[in-house]
Amino acid sequence: MRIVLDLSEKDIRYFRSCLQTVKKGHLGSDESVVLKAASDLMDQVAAAEAPEFVRERIAKLALLVQMLEDQRWRLTGADRARVLNVLAYFVDPDDLIPDRIPGLGYLDDAIMVELVLQELKYEIEAYQKFSEFQESGEHAPEETAQKRVQLQARMRRNRREERDRRRRLRMSGTKAPMGLW
Repeated sequence: MRIVLDLSEKDIRYFRSCLQTVKKGHLGSDESVVLKAASDLMDQVAAAEAPEFVRERIAKLALLVQMLEDQRWRLTGADRARVLNVLAYFVDPDDLIPDRIPGLGYLDDAIMVELVLQELKYEIEAYQKFSEFQESGEHAPEETAQKRVQLQARMRRNRREERDRRRRLRMSGTKAPMGLW
């Protein structure tokens, strides 16, 4: 069976407001608390026998956690805060649909993961390329640093270009894709 969810702009605004609320409430939280909560959520979903759609989406949080924990990647500043704020959403078990509701409790989390993956596509792409580079063999520290700087610069440039493209579309009166930020 295939179920398709069409989210309206109003729906996206709701998820955006959830992220904004979390950003205000958990921005000062200890990063280790947020990372642990995200890991705990992944474990809980696996143990809860949640629907496959949910399990697949929640498992993708692992990449975001790795991105923050990878000492070689060294994501810092606003880039780090962006990923951390997203993970903070998953700290609250009583979000839109409380996680304790069997079968449905993680559905909103899965939807948020899907939205977040679209928003963080440049961060994820850069990190995946960096990981592939690391796995391709031994590299001198200088070479690793150079690759990291190059990929993170491309990530920021792509994100900036996407933001500018959306802004130009809105200014021209064309309906631009709505994002979470």
